[in-house]
Amino acid sequence: MSVLITGSIALDSVKTPLEERRDLLGGSASYAGVAAGFFTEVNLVGIVGNDFPQAYLELYRKHRINLDGLEIANGKTFRWSGEYEWDMNNRRTLSVALNVFEQFRPVLPESYRQTPYVFLANIAPQLQLHVLSQMERPRFVVADTMDLWIETAQAPLMELLGKIDCLVLNESEARQITKQTSLIKAGRLVRAWGPKYVVIKKGEHGCLLFGENFFFSAPAYPLEDIHDPTGAGDCFAGAFTGYLASVDCVDHETLRKAVIYGSVIASYNVEAFSLGRLQTLTPHDIEHRYRLFKLMSHFETM
Repeated sequence: MSVLITGSIALDSVKTPLEERRDLLGGSASYAGVAAGFFTEVNLVGIVGNDFPQAYLELYRKHRINLDGLEIANGKTFRWSGEYEWDMNNRRTLSVALNVFEQFRPVLPESYRQTPYVFLANIAPQLQLHVLSQMERPRFVVADTMDLWIETAQAPLMELLGKIDCLVLNESEARQITKQTSLIKAGRLVRAWGPKYVVIKKGEHGCLLFGENFFFSAPAYPLEDIHDPTGAGDCFAGAFTGYLASVDCVDHETLRKAVIYGSVIASYNVEAFSLGRLQTLTPHDIEHRYRLFKLMSHFETM
């Protein structure tokens, strides 16, 4: 089964304590789309300017991403620049230029509207609702959000929560939206607002998955070298949704596997700037690290 992904598409400039790169392929839809493409075909919905490099369009196609829903507008592509501190957990935004993304009002091609699996990557909840209103009975809908929308667009965000199957957010966002210090309480409370499942990402400390009478805690893969954490959360969510679409099944077993596959792709993504590491990633690499996750989490000998 295919997956529809909508979100931002950007040209990023990233600075770390050791290196700086400019005009990288970025945006939540880019990371999520490429990650999902390892498991299934992707219908991409987004907007870029006419300055968007042709090489990046070819990169999308290489990863089984359908571009019928990509609008190429007259103007400049959304640009973002940021700088990471030494521990790579803290990031400071240096500049944002929305450009053509400011007028983004997605219209889905007819061929996209029956896509069974949907990932609404991090854009305004009003736009996420607009995309969802054009879908015809999707089987499973995953959405992401961020602190800005929790602060400035709470009403449409709460409306969205009643229309989706799974919300993905990080631990600070979970605490912000629920006013709970405990992530366990936060996960349960968000579920009570509508989603069947809630995933709380904890970065280098793994993630938590909540469902009805169902809880799963997954570790993060221990890495020696982190070059660029940008997009790791989007890769996780894209791979999570892409795996579920590939098996066309959502139960406790497949959800656990989806969490681990999401963590695997995210762990590879941070090993290079932008999507550089995912360009060389193979199915063998993915399965190898998946097996390492299983060994790393196993604690009892039968």
